[in-house]
Amino acid sequence: MNTITQTNPTLAEKGQSLWDRAWYKFKRDKMGILGLIIVGFFLILAAGVWLGLWGGNWSDTTDDLWQGPSWEHWFGTNVIGQDVLARVLYGTKVAFEVGLVVTILSTLLGAILGALAGFFSGTWVDAVVLWMMGVLDSIPFYLFVAAVAFALKGNPYAMHIAMISTFWTTTARIIRGEVIKLKSQEFVEAARSIGVKQAVIIFRHILPNTTHILLVQATITFVAAIKTEVILSFLGLGVKDGISWGLLISESTQDILAGHFNNFIAASSFLFLLVIGFNMFSDALQDALDPKKVS
Repeated sequence: MNTITQTNPTLAEKGQSLWDRAWYKFKRDKMGILGLIIVGFFLILAAGVWLGLWGGNWSDTTDDLWQGPSWEHWFGTNVIGQDVLARVLYGTKVAFEVGLVVTILSTLLGAILGALAGFFSGTWVDAVVLWMMGVLDSIPFYLFVAAVAFALKGNPYAMHIAMISTFWTTTARIIRGEVIKLKSQEFVEAARSIGVKQAVIIFRHILPNTTHILLVQATITFVAAIKTEVILSFLGLGVKDGISWGLLISESTQDILAGHFNNFIAASSFLFLLVIGFNMFSDALQDALDPKKVS
């Protein structure tokens, strides 16, 4: 007899919803809760920058050049006296903005195209979607980003467009497989038998049943978007206006040669903590929403 049946029989015997069971399992996962707390902390930091509470002075220069950590400058200053803490806090806002935009748009695009491909599997619709996924996946990602950046001639959203254009394919493949399985279920056959339109069946009856999959995939995409932004900004293909963790690490390459590590330590630490937190949260969420796993 499993643990749920022994300690809380209602979950196994009263048929609670997927979300009730998921919350019950998630809140028992200490690493998942820790990950959620870390993500929440960084979200508060980003919200503070959005509200103008801190980080707004990231570009201000002072006479305190290359200062070490102090009560006035917690992470020290850089070569022109800019406060590293203010810059890394502003970079947190940029990371969340990039993560949210790329995650929402690529997940929506992948869900829609994946649902269409799955529902019309074996038809020209499915063939076109699979062809697009194959073409995009065959192009080296950073080469594709460079091509998009060149084509858009320095457009600040070139990085976003490039990531959205490629990140949707993984979501689409997962949703396609799930929709192929769901479309043979009785509730879909019942909807067809009473003459419900295909678009309604796809977007009102089938796609909502993939929400748990989309939620997990969105958290994975969010982390991938942040890490990709850091890499692209480091290479000069990412953020153009403002400051980001990738730009801070890029700037630190010269600072390190001079024996100063403020930029590198601050940006790397924030990136490490957020990625670790999101990975723990994502893993716990995936375990909680997996109907095959009962804790």
